[in-house]
Amino acid sequence: MKILHVVQGYAPALGGTEWLIQRVSEELVRQFGDEVTVFTTNAYSAEAFYSPRLPRLPVGWSELNGVRIRRFPVNSRLSQALRWPQALAHRLRLPGNEWLRALYGGPIIPGLAQAIAEQPADVVAASSFPLLHMFAALHGGQQAARPVVLHGGLHPDDVWGFNRPMIYAAIRQASAYIANTQYEADYVIARGADPARVTAIGVGVDVARYAALTPAEAKARLGLGDQPVVGFIGQQGRHKGLDTLLRAMRQVWQAVPEAQLVIAGARTLYSRFVDRDLASWPEAERRKVKLFYNFDEADKAALFRALDVFAYPSGYESFGIAYLEAWACGLPVIGCWRGAIPWVVASGRDGLLVQFQHDQQLAEAIVLLISNPAWRRKLGQTGYNKVIERYNWPEIARRFRAVYAKAQGAHGKGVAES
Repeated sequence: MKILHVVQGYAPALGGTEWLIQRVSEELVRQFGDEVTVFTTNAYSAEAFYSPRLPRLPVGWSELNGVRIRRFPVNSRLSQALRWPQALAHRLRLPGNEWLRALYGGPIIPGLAQAIAEQPADVVAASSFPLLHMFAALHGGQQAARPVVLHGGLHPDDVWGFNRPMIYAAIRQASAYIANTQYEADYVIARGADPARVTAIGVGVDVARYAALTPAEAKARLGLGDQPVVGFIGQQGRHKGLDTLLRAMRQVWQAVPEAQLVIAGARTLYSRFVDRDLASWPEAERRKVKLFYNFDEADKAALFRALDVFAYPSGYESFGIAYLEAWACGLPVIGCWRGAIPWVVASGRDGLLVQFQHDQQLAEAIVLLISNPAWRRKLGQTGYNKVIERYNWPEIARRFRAVYAKAQGAHGKGVAES
């Protein structure tokens, strides 16, 4: 099968969807011998879609692990110019404000839809609403009379991003839709998607890569000592709850003064707020926080293995691959009662859930897990078992391919709306 994946970023760009599509693409090549091409941007992160000064990757063709990659240049200056007009239009609920929001969020890629139409493919599959390349993929696929599979990754609690009728109109036109959770599947079905064309799949994790180091070895490698370590590893942004975690840790230290906090992930524009908050802390507290910005992917396993508790109090997740990575290390996780997260984390069985932006609840959950090592291990083991049974990459790729094959077989039989 010839498959064209369209996604906002691809390695070395970092992000949950970026990693998902990379692993699915590589598994399709490895398992089935499929010809997989990826159309993506030259951006390291979505911030570059509206920030012209951020660094870029080279434009053009390359290949990685059998997958052909074409990177397109992004017009971020136009997106930047729409920052205030889109905000005003959204606040006033002016007609067409959803398109202004879409243009601001980008990525604006002139000629992308035409390039998609001209690329030989049996199936066009695009990931990550509300970004503009999703609509380019749909239009390009329709222009070439090819089946189009959309993989949304919706965060419904993000009203600015996902309260857009254009998203759900596009989903209704697609040959098939892949949701990350049943929560997301039910959400799009309630907005008019055909249940027969919606499939909940999820994401995967490489369990073996986390087994090479023991927790003690990982802590020594990172210079963390043998004290309890709480960690946040992922994209840095306010919606991820990192500010809540910082406030919560100051309460945790009142009960467990020896605890340490690890914050790791690609540096973003939001990172300056983290730096500013930490700079206002007493030196004794700052020394308990270890920052690992822009870490090498090869170091991710050590970062997770060094933790005792994984705290990821995000408010917007379509799934939350970081929870799987923590479970692959046998860690208990802490998430929020928000969006799709309760469909991933079973509170009291493989982790704990707290209210979003409730630093006191988060602090209490962290202290509870640190103080109960036997229960901590039990929760982590249950999460590990869940990963082994449901969330391995070979199985995830097979599920994606099954959707692609069904869409290809049904194409031309009146399944998709015009």
